[in-house]
Amino acid sequence: MLIPKGFLLGFSESGFQFEMGLPGSEDPNSDWWVWVHDHENMLSGVVSGDLPENGPGYWNLYKVDHDLAFKLGMNCARIGVEWSRVFPKPTRDIRVDVDRDEDGNIVWIDVNDVVLEKLDSVANADSVNHYKSILEDWKSRGGTIVLNLNHFTLPLWIHDPIALRSNGSSKAPSGWLSEETVVEFAKYATYIAWKLDGLVDLYSTLNEPNVVYTAGYIMVKTGFPPGLLSIKAATRAAKHLVEAHVRAYENIKRITRKPVGIIVSLAAIESIRQEYEDVAGLAKTLYNYSILDSITLGSSMITGSREDLRDKVDWIGVNYYSRLLVKPSKTPGFFDIVKGAGLYCNSKDVSITGRPCSDMGWEVYPEGLSKVLEEVWSKYRKPLIVTENGIADSRDVYRPKFLISHISHTVQALKEGVDVKGYLHWALTDNLEWAQGYSMRFGLVKVDYETKRRLLRPSALLFKEIAESRDIPDDMDLY
Repeated sequence: MLIPKGFLLGFSESGFQFEMGLPGSEDPNSDWWVWVHDHENMLSGVVSGDLPENGPGYWNLYKVDHDLAFKLGMNCARIGVEWSRVFPKPTRDIRVDVDRDEDGNIVWIDVNDVVLEKLDSVANADSVNHYKSILEDWKSRGGTIVLNLNHFTLPLWIHDPIALRSNGSSKAPSGWLSEETVVEFAKYATYIAWKLDGLVDLYSTLNEPNVVYTAGYIMVKTGFPPGLLSIKAATRAAKHLVEAHVRAYENIKRITRKPVGIIVSLAAIESIRQEYEDVAGLAKTLYNYSILDSITLGSSMITGSREDLRDKVDWIGVNYYSRLLVKPSKTPGFFDIVKGAGLYCNSKDVSITGRPCSDMGWEVYPEGLSKVLEEVWSKYRKPLIVTENGIADSRDVYRPKFLISHISHTVQALKEGVDVKGYLHWALTDNLEWAQGYSMRFGLVKVDYETKRRLLRPSALLFKEIAESRDIPDDMDLY
């Protein structure tokens, strides 16, 4: 299957998971830093005990990684910026005008030139310049840059999950539970666009906001901060994430005409029986589409109907790893997830339908990717990019077929009329997989965390063949 000219093939990375690893690269000013260093979390098994300062070292070794990506035929990089590096200290004293509607919702934040100049005076100039150097290095190779402004982490002055767990939201920086975070994020995001726009091709405001509020406040066993079980808190955080995206979008668009999007985690959601299709529809609405409905249609279960949120996105990033198999719940208005399929399998096991499962316990289900792309395109008619897709596979046993099958389904969706612009693999190198630590190996390139040496896995050479030939092998026995 031929890949059209201009189709993006590349990699995605984030700051916290990749940057640290060598002396001088540490960033102790984020919520995730204190979360994974917390001894209570380690003793209880909430986090692995692996620490980011022992990571792959992209902050220092970005040229090495860019060399590898370029040699593998990649033409696009999704690069993350860490808010806590740029503004390690509070910016709340730099005031902005905030407009509200009759219900008290934030409907406008004025991040004007005066505010940007003041932010520039307190920003960490070394960090800003270092990010500029990273972007310049990739651009010098002719690559496209998708700049992602937030990938889970928040500055500690915005969110202190340990203090929040101990003291309650009234006494600790409470992250997305606070309206202040909406205002401060708009300021930060606009500032980054103001400083780096000349090097950026596309922006993404937030990575997987649907994971942020579900993992932090509902599925608390995932090990995400603050790990507080509360539907009310999850709903509040979700609302603020929507508002943060929209208010940042509006201000970034005052600076640039470049596309501003959002990245969401989307599973292929299916019912265990055909007669339960309404349950699958409910699950899609709650998990896949609540954020997107808010910022495209201006109406969702999160926000209600709000015209100020309508059509505030230019493109949508799709992070896809597997499916969710669902069935009716005994609780009205909810659904239950079927264990043994999709994202709920055992590590290195076989799913209930006989499919291989990754080291993370995620079922390999490539046809779900084309289904998701077709659904999202049909529903919203916004350009799409597969911004994450990959497999935790330390032995590199499943990754070759995984690559071929998932890129094939992406290109097939394109051929069937879906406006999908590219496929970005997660990840170029191994990385810190949040609470799971370094045991989960997603990289096309293996990292020796002691020496920081990079070693190409066989699947990396397969990616190179696909990228350079612009052709996907069709003679492999796929799943």
